[in-house]
Amino acid sequence: MELIHRNLLIGIHDALNETFFEKNKYADKVIERLLKDHKKWGSQDRAVVSEIFYNIIRWRKRLEYYMGEGVKPSNLYKLILAYLLWSETRYKKFEEFDGIKTADILTKLKKGTLPTKAIEHSIPEWLAETLEKELGPQWEKEMTALNEQAPTVLRANTLKTSARELVDELKEENVESFTLRHYPDAVQLEEKKNVFLTSAFKDGLFEVQDASSQKIGEMLDVKEGQRVVDACAGAGGKTLHLAALMRNKGQIIALDIFDWKLAELKRRAKRAGAHNIETRLITDNKVIKRLHEKADRLLIDAPCSGLGVLKRNPDSKWKIDQAFIDRIKNEQQQILQDYSKILKKGGKMIYATCSILPSENGKQVQTFLENNPDFALIKDQNIMPSEGYDGFYMALIERKA
Repeated sequence: MELIHRNLLIGIHDALNETFFEKNKYADKVIERLLKDHKKWGSQDRAVVSEIFYNIIRWRKRLEYYMGEGVKPSNLYKLILAYLLWSETRYKKFEEFDGIKTADILTKLKKGTLPTKAIEHSIPEWLAETLEKELGPQWEKEMTALNEQAPTVLRANTLKTSARELVDELKEENVESFTLRHYPDAVQLEEKKNVFLTSAFKDGLFEVQDASSQKIGEMLDVKEGQRVVDACAGAGGKTLHLAALMRNKGQIIALDIFDWKLAELKRRAKRAGAHNIETRLITDNKVIKRLHEKADRLLIDAPCSGLGVLKRNPDSKWKIDQAFIDRIKNEQQQILQDYSKILKKGGKMIYATCSILPSENGKQVQTFLENNPDFALIKDQNIMPSEGYDGFYMALIERKA
């Protein structure tokens, strides 16, 4: 890796401080703003800053062990130094590192063995216990995969292009990519690049969407002319996929409790040329009640722990706890009960999460089906991070005619 310069060091320090110690600050937005504020940094510098920033977040617990103390705003330079030593990154003797006992860190590094599995995989102790309890011996394999960097996968917008054509379009803009077998619309980048600067993006030829996430739209089996409801639409990644699969025919009603997310969805839909989407803000239960038994297809992409997407959101493991997971499970069951009424008799719905915990996934569906005998499971699928992409769960459920 390149030699790290002092202004990069300070940038990484400030970004880590924001991510770890300021409320509601998420790594992806923090780094985005940092790079925007330093337009003079070259592409190599930007890549170095991003990589070090994300790796320190990812390996925080292991680095704390090497440091011999927990992270505080006052010892962030020590945390960075521990990472530079561990990763054998070349650096200058910056004044910010004065007074830090490098020898103590190196002693721990040379020791090699780590006292606990939580330290080895760099996750909170409670999370190691939860993963082991729910996944059994497989949990370590999945955690190893979740500590890798996520590949950048795009979804070709089939309203305007195909996966093959998109590869050619990107090549003209010096972005190397390839199609993926078993993922009809997916295109993976050879290496990380800022694809948002490409004219292919500005022309609405693709969205960034992980390969596993693309499986959800396919499984819902939407048809042209249907009425489809996306109950937790967010900024609309899956909504836009559904619009493309329906070839802009029929109606998609995108619901969410956040107005700003729906505003973003509208912007994205305009760029994608998706004209069959109507957004509705959930302000009260009436919004849901008006839709009772109105949808041919329903997507419930439920709020979840996000443990399947730690590759791309490593900071979330430091922001959640067991109480959060217990709370979200109650919310998931409530959403399933309330929103399933939107489905017509004979209609199909998907319950999906980006979690790998059975208690958020198959067990939620089981509980729902036990309480709602007029619904039946057609099929479900667990996609694990060790398969190469994000961890997802999806269950296709039919409302009996």
